[in-house]
Amino acid sequence: MPKKTATDLDTNEVADAGVTTPGAKPDKTDGRKRRWREHKIARREELVDGTLAAIRIRGRDVGMDEIAAEIGVSKTVLYRYFNDKSDLTSATMTRWVETVLAPRMYAAIGADMDEYQLTRVAITAYVETVSEDTEVYLYVMANSSGANRDVVAESERMIAEALSAVLGLKLRQMEMDSGGALPWAYGIVGAVQLATHWWISNRSMTANDLIDYLTMMTWGGVTGIAAVAASPARFKSLPHPLLPDQPDVL
Repeated sequence: MPKKTATDLDTNEVADAGVTTPGAKPDKTDGRKRRWREHKIARREELVDGTLAAIRIRGRDVGMDEIAAEIGVSKTVLYRYFNDKSDLTSATMTRWVETVLAPRMYAAIGADMDEYQLTRVAITAYVETVSEDTEVYLYVMANSSGANRDVVAESERMIAEALSAVLGLKLRQMEMDSGGALPWAYGIVGAVQLATHWWISNRSMTANDLIDYLTMMTWGGVTGIAAVAASPARFKSLPHPLLPDQPDVL
């Protein structure tokens, strides 16, 4: 296969790729491949960031031609760095999760505050992130089938496992059974995600109302778990009236 010349590549590739030009002597330094790999990684990230910007401007249904136009490159350049549209989509989804969603969720889950505040702050972080970046979120969810399903599943796993670590630690500190920490974490993540997805599609209530309802549901579950020391055996041994004896609520 003939070597590429400078005319075959965009200007960003020419700078670092070690490409031959007519009459030039081959560069045989050991660092050439490493420099090219580093360049390719950096260039892919630039193009993915440009894709995210294009989605925010043109919406979730943006096509490859529109993405290329917004970035200011030809579609050929996109296909030089990505195998196909699915490859670009997967990289874009991963980039958004790693640079936007996950950092906000980790910061919320890892905050130093009491359990109720932690519950509300974590739910708020998810709802507000989706609300502020709606087109990107809907782009991610619209493309979350097939091979790209792994990206969404991985984001769910990362958040659930981080939440599970916090739940497990707090339960053990209170000398309670921490065995349910992981399924509880997945249950909370799944419930909040699905409810927020429903909400983002119709906006039938305010974001604050959604946060209030989700916090109420989640905190009710947390206090119920704490009331039986997180023990399934103790939970099953007790009666479960819908409205236990309590003072009248005005």
